[in-house]
Amino acid sequence: MSTQDDWLDKIPQAARDYIAGRRLEEVECIIADTTGIARGKAMPALTFSRMDHMYMPDVIYYQTVTGGYADIDDLKDQYVEGDMVLKPDFSSATAAPWTGDVTLQVIHNVEDQKGNPMPLVPRNVLKRVVSLYEKEGWVPVVAPELEFYLVSPNVDPNVPIEPMIGRTGRRAASQQSYSMSAVDEYGPVIDDIYDFAEAQGLEIDTIIQEGGGGQIEINLKHGDPIKLADEVFYFKRLIKEAALRHNCFATFMAKPMADQPGSAMHIHHSIMDPKTDKNLFTNAKDEATDLHRHFIGGLQEYMPAGLAFIAPYVNSYRRFVAEHSAPTNLEWATDNRTTGIRIPTSVPAARRVENRVAGMDCNPYIAIAASLACGYLGMKKGIEPREAAKGVAYFGHSQIPETIHDALVLMNDCPELAEVMGEHFVKIYSAIKTAEHEEFQQVISPWEREHLLMSV
Repeated sequence: MSTQDDWLDKIPQAARDYIAGRRLEEVECIIADTTGIARGKAMPALTFSRMDHMYMPDVIYYQTVTGGYADIDDLKDQYVEGDMVLKPDFSSATAAPWTGDVTLQVIHNVEDQKGNPMPLVPRNVLKRVVSLYEKEGWVPVVAPELEFYLVSPNVDPNVPIEPMIGRTGRRAASQQSYSMSAVDEYGPVIDDIYDFAEAQGLEIDTIIQEGGGGQIEINLKHGDPIKLADEVFYFKRLIKEAALRHNCFATFMAKPMADQPGSAMHIHHSIMDPKTDKNLFTNAKDEATDLHRHFIGGLQEYMPAGLAFIAPYVNSYRRFVAEHSAPTNLEWATDNRTTGIRIPTSVPAARRVENRVAGMDCNPYIAIAASLACGYLGMKKGIEPREAAKGVAYFGHSQIPETIHDALVLMNDCPELAEVMGEHFVKIYSAIKTAEHEEFQQVISPWEREHLLMSV
């Protein structure tokens, strides 16, 4: 880069509008790690304008959610902390409107020192899967739904999480789905979410009260999988920042409270023909196509092995409770929210497949990649789905593993899915999740102390 103005010409209009008439002070150069946490470097804008790349150690992609490191079998030089090359993706530039100075965030592409995409980077995994679609002449389109809780500040892990205190001075109530007055209870937080999203150029489709106390759902408009994963990555950060301004926490845990519904990241999928811009899930007679059917079949066949990608923690599996607003199966049906795979009501041109199994604790790049990968394998192999479910499906046939350990066993025994996601990435991901599970197994829970201390 030669001058600051050169790179500012490459960023989206919303970012240019944010800094219009003001001096840009800082740039945050960021990437998403395996958990989805933003990592990177902040620097003065002038310094950034003089750089075309930067370096970060690859060891951050071997870290567990607790900050420890997973040992990777047969991986040479794991701990030498070799440099990755980070190059700015200017199309991703957006404001950081909660900061005290004028700041932009820029997601960076990550390459090795020979210019090849680093296979252990979640954003690169998603790009890999999307490229497989493109080779078939398919353009995947997704629309994620974000569910999360606004909760009272919780600084002691031994204390249960509670819904936030609303403007009435009472805790947010559960079983208030779609209630406008419930949303008004935490209106100031919602206002900041809207303001931050507008400053960042992020478009919210709808925002609603979900079934849990203080549980919100934000729907995003459909679009390119990489762009939408970037938006979820950004939304998670901005929502947390908005909550902190109002003495509450925003949590994306899959199951933060035992007596409340869990939080999902439902993913809607469709596929477009790049030549005609028509939905390949619908034919000329407005009927569902073979691709639509085989995509569903792929989810049913491969999602058990892919569950560790979309339900990545011990807590993730606490969400799968029958009759508690979460799927306990991989059955499919039209307009049926008790199935793990739902075909929403729509006009034929908007026919899509909704994966309701993914938890909101997922890394959006990995989860979207895994869901698309399962559908891709179904279409490539011509996998037929089971017959559509009828009625309430909560207590029907279940393919969902009960624990992260069980899910990892299935993942490690599925070479087809590893080939699509990238064998190197899957190997590292498995080691990280195994290390997290082993660490969890060393923790003595309150239940054990309460019921076993004096009773056995």
